[in-house]
Amino acid sequence: MALINLKKKEVECKIVYYGPGRCGKTTNLEYVFKNSRKLMSNEMVSIKTKGDMTIFFDFVPMEAGRIKGLDVRIQLYTVPGQVKYNSTRKLVLKGVDGVVFVADSLKIRHERNMLSLKNLSENLKSYGLNIMTIPLVLQYNKRDLAKEGLPLLSIEEMEKVYNRQLKAPSFAASAVNGEGVNITLKTCLVKTLQSLREIAGWE
Repeated sequence: MALINLKKKEVECKIVYYGPGRCGKTTNLEYVFKNSRKLMSNEMVSIKTKGDMTIFFDFVPMEAGRIKGLDVRIQLYTVPGQVKYNSTRKLVLKGVDGVVFVADSLKIRHERNMLSLKNLSENLKSYGLNIMTIPLVLQYNKRDLAKEGLPLLSIEEMEKVYNRQLKAPSFAASAVNGEGVNITLKTCLVKTLQSLREIAGWE
């Protein structure tokens, strides 16, 4: 839950990148961190296994300036993608204000995308949150792999399967080269701040 201090005119919100293992969550944050360095108030923390898999989270405190008269700070997290780390994924979601779900465009990752999306819904529910109403943005990552001849799900297929009910904003992306990364984050941030404004009643 966002920390809003009207006396100090400050708001701090938390956005979590969720998705299956190796879908590009960490790559998104690394790109944001590298290309928004002047906005960072601290270093990015990354904890990984020997296999270079994120098992905890990446944390990027990022100052976003002033919006509606309030100083805004954003905390960006990723969750571990592997099912066996679900307790950590659930913990990272605690206090979440907005979610970016990163789906892997590779056809062979379809089932993992579906399981991760279902898991997100279940973990949000454990905190009394609804995937249908929380600020949510979908990112269809790894679109660049089409150039390598790898079979990808089409954007139309991904929209139909993953977003038919959610009706969330969605973007094609390639986190390795930054395509779609900034617009994904910006859209999630806008939706999150709009939601917080409605909840807190600040103008």
